[in-house]
Amino acid sequence: MSVLGIIVLVFVVLFIFIFNSLIMKRNLVDNAMALIDAYLKKRCDLIPNLVAAAAKYMQHESETLTRIAEMRSQAKSVGDKSDLDRQMTGSLRNFMVQLEAYPDLKASENIMQLQAALNEIEEQLAAARRTYNSAVTDFNNAIQMFPGCFFAPMMRLSKRELFAIPEAEKANVDVKALFDR
Repeated sequence: MSVLGIIVLVFVVLFIFIFNSLIMKRNLVDNAMALIDAYLKKRCDLIPNLVAAAAKYMQHESETLTRIAEMRSQAKSVGDKSDLDRQMTGSLRNFMVQLEAYPDLKASENIMQLQAALNEIEEQLAAARRTYNSAVTDFNNAIQMFPGCFFAPMMRLSKRELFAIPEAEKANVDVKALFDR
């Protein structure tokens, strides 16, 4: 085999390795987003049970419960999942604070179980977001660094955005304002 043949073989093997690596990283990003979608669906499926149990105890808090139920029904039609996620997170945070204000409601075994399940799904969502951001960072590094930066345009791979929280949601929750509503 000639030197030129060896060089061509090395480049072909390198191309195959880089191609497969970039495709794997892209698929990991897609899988991580699908995981977030699965947890969002799980959260939306859990909410009707929470609303049904809480509604029996909190007739006067129907506005909050109705808002949560409306967001759940919107979940299937909304294209921007991050916007829906932010809205639901805010409403659920408000609902949890209101639960603290009503000891009889908080003491209900059904409510406690549903609240624990909701806390668990929120933790799972947070973990899924971290997984997604990690996969996106690895993918973006791979397509922006040498030698991936030469192959990514040929494969039509472009930078992905991280799952970010708006500045307004990074601020501490003003619990007093929630009680004054």
